[in-house]
Amino acid sequence: MVWFNAGGGHRAAATALECGIGQARLPWRVRKVNLTSVLDPNGLFERLFGFEPEAIYNKRLATGFTIGLAQELKVLQQLIRLAHDGLVERLARHWRETEPDLVVSLIPNFNRALHDALALARPGVPFITVMTDMADHPPNFWIEPTLEQHVVCGTEHAVAQALAAGCPPSRVHRVSGMLLRPDFYTSEPIDRDAERAKLGIDATAPTGLVLFGGAGSNAMKRIAARLPSTPLILMCGKNDALAAELRALPANAPRIVVGFTPHVARWMRLADFFVGKPGPGSLSEAVQQGLPVVVTRNAWTMPQERWNTEWVKEHGVGVVHRSFRTVRAAVDEIVAELPRLRANVHRVENTALFDVPQVLERILVAQCGSSVSGDDRWPSISGRAGSTTCRTTTIPRRRRI
Repeated sequence: MVWFNAGGGHRAAATALECGIGQARLPWRVRKVNLTSVLDPNGLFERLFGFEPEAIYNKRLATGFTIGLAQELKVLQQLIRLAHDGLVERLARHWRETEPDLVVSLIPNFNRALHDALALARPGVPFITVMTDMADHPPNFWIEPTLEQHVVCGTEHAVAQALAAGCPPSRVHRVSGMLLRPDFYTSEPIDRDAERAKLGIDATAPTGLVLFGGAGSNAMKRIAARLPSTPLILMCGKNDALAAELRALPANAPRIVVGFTPHVARWMRLADFFVGKPGPGSLSEAVQQGLPVVVTRNAWTMPQERWNTEWVKEHGVGVVHRSFRTVRAAVDEIVAELPRLRANVHRVENTALFDVPQVLERILVAQCGSSVSGDDRWPSISGRAGSTTCRTTTIPRRRRI
């Protein structure tokens, strides 16, 4: 499974898929491969420039300075095309050494190089791209129709894009949403009123959870300042400086500032609505936990996330504004329509954690002409040294809120 650190969604999806494979008891040894480590195994880029290649992109996410990314992505795609032969040579060497029987890409832009290298080094081995975005934008961001690439799509829109681009229907696979970690499906008992009381939040006060990925965002300060009378749970990830600034902001309502935590799902269950950017992961996590959403779409919205706001409107799971300058009005809309929006949210069922391993198994069986079942399946699965080990536990297929 190929991932990288540009944003947190690709790593999170890889971890979720690893756990989903373990839950399905498939007899596979999973290796999670950081593309950066393969292409630059000696860390030459970081030694020369003092930071990892993804650091600039992640810094822009944290500061909110994302305008112009659509044009930059097109430039990046051209640079990757120019470097194609070198990328293929290095990746082919990796595939020869590791001898995979199935390769799953959870990243955009590099799928042509990944595919061509695999075809060169391991002919006949299936190559599958699991989209961690709801749409393919800009074109060829995820989908490469001229390749023998299987594409796993979490929305009907992505399926339509793949077919319109010329992908054979047999290589386009629809699943029910984005990959989420198992804790977004489990229903650990929680006394919500008691937990909120410990935090100083009244049980009846509509409470927002503000989340902008693992690096946070300066936009959170502006949101908090415009909602002085709304209880807020502010998820800052690893951005300690942002957390300190948020704690210092004056407010009339409770402010719960949370640093890095693996318990995002639990914090979401203590809130009533979500405020953040329209990222595919955070949107899907919020809806999975029963939260209507407040998001924005404007020139600063990352191009690959703009269609996600259409998904919000199509399913009636929240409100979309042009700017967080009107977040007060957006929250008023959410609160006034909470029962209706919650009903819409509960109609969205995401079982991708279970869907995707089944798709992978079907592809492998079709390619190899064999299957696994019953006692042939392993009881658990873990990746290489340092990766997450996922215990096989019973996870309900339908979420419980």
